[in-house]
Amino acid sequence: MSEELAPGPKESPPAPRPGPREVWKKGGRLLSVLLAVNVLLLACTLISGGAFNKVAVYDTDVFALLTTMMLLAALWILFYLLRTGRCPDAVPYRDPHAGPIWLRGGLVLFGICTLVMDVFKTGYYSSSFGCQSAIKILHPLIQAVFVIVQTYFLWVSAKDCIHVHLDLTRCGLMFTLTTNLAIWMAAVVDESVHQAHSYSSAQSNTSHTRLAPDPQSVSLCSHAGSSVGGDSCPCDATICQIFQQGYFYLYPFNIEYSLFASTMLYVMWKNVGRLLASSHSHGHTPSRVSLFRETFFTGPVLGLMLFVVGLAVFIIYEVRVSGESGQTQQALVIYYSFNIVCLGLMTLVSLGGSVIYRFDRRAMDHHKNPTRTLDVALLVGATLGQYTISYFSIVAVVVGMPRDLLGGLNLTHALLMIAQHTFQNLFIIESLHRGPPGAEPQDTPPKEPCHGLTFANSDALHSLPACPPTPRLVDPSPAGPQEAVDITLVPRDHWRRRCLKDISLFLLLCNVILWIIPAFGARPHFSNTLEVEFYSYTLWAAIVNICLPFGIFYRMHAVSSLLEVYVLS
Repeated sequence: MSEELAPGPKESPPAPRPGPREVWKKGGRLLSVLLAVNVLLLACTLISGGAFNKVAVYDTDVFALLTTMMLLAALWILFYLLRTGRCPDAVPYRDPHAGPIWLRGGLVLFGICTLVMDVFKTGYYSSSFGCQSAIKILHPLIQAVFVIVQTYFLWVSAKDCIHVHLDLTRCGLMFTLTTNLAIWMAAVVDESVHQAHSYSSAQSNTSHTRLAPDPQSVSLCSHAGSSVGGDSCPCDATICQIFQQGYFYLYPFNIEYSLFASTMLYVMWKNVGRLLASSHSHGHTPSRVSLFRETFFTGPVLGLMLFVVGLAVFIIYEVRVSGESGQTQQALVIYYSFNIVCLGLMTLVSLGGSVIYRFDRRAMDHHKNPTRTLDVALLVGATLGQYTISYFSIVAVVVGMPRDLLGGLNLTHALLMIAQHTFQNLFIIESLHRGPPGAEPQDTPPKEPCHGLTFANSDALHSLPACPPTPRLVDPSPAGPQEAVDITLVPRDHWRRRCLKDISLFLLLCNVILWIIPAFGARPHFSNTLEVEFYSYTLWAAIVNICLPFGIFYRMHAVSSLLEVYVLS
């Protein structure tokens, strides 16, 4: 007796193929962060230890570590490129906010300058080949290869949301980020040692009385093997001195390259395994950008004027600060006066931008955006460096009570520095969280369009809400439709957009000149002996050498953020 199967429900059509499933991220992230912390602490220990003569860590040890790290990072980058190139499903999504063109363009510019610096370093070490270790000549060559490979990698892969080898990719990205931070620390230490040596040499050559730096603090040895560390390899030839001074002047570009690469790698690390909607277009979609387009030209012109004046002030300061006491004081007065004017204008302009936003009708963008979150964190974090220096200067001036012009200028400069950083951060952060132009808050549900409807009863039209009139052309000429499109696309708050673009361009140019002056060697913190006499050279040098690099990085990162504000306004 055969059994008949009960008729079951009809078979449903096959379900669509599921997309990539977002897996648990915290385990892989924790592993990669622990790896980065351990490697970074090892690099920090060797770099800081190699900066002192009395510590038995040689600069060759630091070079060996950095060279090994760069080789491993370059090999992992090549593996990543080959893997994603052969696997079409490795990168199913790309983050539209990550790696904007201005950030990648800045990375390429700083990378080219870093390659030039590597050429100068290779020439410097090769000129004294007889007493130099082979690792010192190999290091800039490996760094040049690393810069080329990493720049190409970040140019083509900065937007990737990879979905294969998640833990390996997170560890590789974190290791590469740590390598860039180690290079940054090495460059900052080398430049700080060079500045300390230059300051101590200036003190021994001047006849006017100043507080001499402590003997132990000037016994620093550059990990880069420069003339700071001793006379084991004297650099007496003209070509050797040219190479040496050349790569010291190019250090700021290497420092900024490492920081730019670190920020882009961090965003890639956050995007590993991230799922995005197919229509993920939250935020801004800038149209074609033209420089100085839709501006009143007031901001760019005033910014260019301050930029040129700032260059002249920087040259005058560098020429006079190493002269006699009277010339040094004049140079400091000129320096502080320019900075007070520039910082005061920047503070007022930032306040004006915040006031404009109080009347802005654009909606706020609260969507998840790792790039914007990192930008805000870096702006706020880097500000702490300049805050620290300013507050130490305020305490020295107020407690020391100097009754001269230089003390008053120093106090005013410190107060304005705090105010300028605060209000500029508020303006930039609010700008980055604004929606695109024309995006108004959706307080009420949008109404259905009235055109294209068919009604059985013509009297029903009177009971419907009034519809906005459709723009029609008065003159049906060929140029008429384009003119009508232009009229309808221009937002009602066009003057506000112009003001915001002027403000962003003015702040951008001012931040550029305020980056150039300290990045290329201006150190009024030591030329003005008030803080040195109040805190002693050892403490004050430690404060400046730790906090000033963050202040320099803040300026360049603010330039990148302001360029984004300008493009997206």
